[in-house]
Amino acid sequence: MQTKELLETLKSHQNKSLLFEYRQGEFVKANYHITEIKNTIVDAVDCGANTDYWKETVIQLYESPVEKDKKEFMTARKALSILNRVDKIKPMAREAEVKFEYSNDNFHTAQLFVNDLLWNANELVIKLAVEKTDCKAKETCGIPEEVVSDAAVSCVPGSGCC
Repeated sequence: MQTKELLETLKSHQNKSLLFEYRQGEFVKANYHITEIKNTIVDAVDCGANTDYWKETVIQLYESPVEKDKKEFMTARKALSILNRVDKIKPMAREAEVKFEYSNDNFHTAQLFVNDLLWNANELVIKLAVEKTDCKAKETCGIPEEVVSDAAVSCVPGSGCC
C-alpha cells in the first residue's frame, strides 16, 4: 500500500476505530500510540551488484504501558490527524510504500507491510504481514524463481553471487 492510499483509506473511514492485526488473530492493543513516522530512503546494492532506490513511509506503533487497561482504540480520524500534522513538518512521499514498525513481548520488532484491509460499520482493520527476504539477483546467482528458500545454498563463493 502506498502512503497516498493509506491517507485516502483513513479519510474514508474517519469515524471508525483503527485496529492493526500484526499476526493472524492477534491485534495491537488499544493502548497503542503512533510514536514516529519515518520518511525512509533505501539506496541499495544487491548480491548481483544491481543498484536499487526507493522510498518508504514507516509508521511506528507503540503500546503504552501507562494505558495498558485502555479499551477504546484510536479512531482513523485521530491517526489521519497525526499523519497530516507530521506531513506539514516533513512531507511524506505519496508514492512511497507504507510499512508499520511494531513489537511486543511476544513479537519481535519488525517492519510489516499492509497485506489487506477489512472494515465494518465500527472498525477499520489494517492487516499486516511480515515480508520474507528474497534474492533480487536470482538470474545472476543461478537461482530458479521457484526455489527461494534454498537461495543461501546456491550463493557460494565464486558463483558470481554474494
